[in-house]
Amino acid sequence: MSLGDDGYGPDSGRQGGDYGEFGGTDRHLTRTRLPEGETDPYGPPRRARGGHMSSRNVMTVVGVVVLLIAAIAFANRGDSSSDDGDSMSSHPNGQATAPTGTKPVGAKTGGIASGFAHTEQGAQSAASNFAVALGGDGMFRTDTRHSIVDTVYTPDAAASLQGQMDKAYGADFLKNVGLNPDGSAPKGLTFVSRTVPVGSKATAYNDGEATVEVWCTGLVGLAGQGSTKPVSQTWFTISQKLSWVDNDWKIASSSQKQGPAPVSGDVPAAGADDITNAVKGFGGFTYAR
Repeated sequence: MSLGDDGYGPDSGRQGGDYGEFGGTDRHLTRTRLPEGETDPYGPPRRARGGHMSSRNVMTVVGVVVLLIAAIAFANRGDSSSDDGDSMSSHPNGQATAPTGTKPVGAKTGGIASGFAHTEQGAQSAASNFAVALGGDGMFRTDTRHSIVDTVYTPDAAASLQGQMDKAYGADFLKNVGLNPDGSAPKGLTFVSRTVPVGSKATAYNDGEATVEVWCTGLVGLAGQGSTKPVSQTWFTISQKLSWVDNDWKIASSSQKQGPAPVSGDVPAAGADDITNAVKGFGGFTYAR
């Protein structure tokens, strides 16, 4: 399993990979409208889209590994459960995002949700939470990245990925993203890399394996006065192949593709201070179906 093949490295982008079509035109979707302005809200004029480092290219470079690198590189989603509620249909209906009554997991390993139910629903919850962990800013620092990969991947997958990930998140890449060599943000700026699952579906399931697609939106960039890489939004779908290992779901392999993305909203872009305060003040969630 190579880093590029799984769509996790900075050179992989948000395209490619063999994915099943992300269906669900019959879903009820909640559109998140994020700010988008004609100019850089933090000061310097926004680069032209055709420039050397357009925001689109920047979002494409790292791809949210959310299944192994959710490093949304900023550099260059019904209920058809069985009687006992242990399984769900892979054909979501209009109630796909309705609560199922199953309680969220209560355990955590290294700050990441764990102890998922040995059911299709549990697999979807695992995939969603893993996407969040792999798409966070912790992936840009060596120690936290190693911990994340060891926690969400199977032992075999983690062992083969650690070295590849270290190379992918090398000094040159971090510099392009606008970070210091240790993955920290420059003084006065706040680095943002956050993945938000919009929905999930299982495309395959048995007691030992499951394939789950997670539709996500993400925020990535540097917030603060003078930032030339303001926080921007991206949309992507992650496909994770999970294995039941040591009484929990773990990622064996994953891939991702761009979209589907909704029409951009007309909400004015927030200022640097507002974005920074929002990122620091609003915490994330533990996801469960």
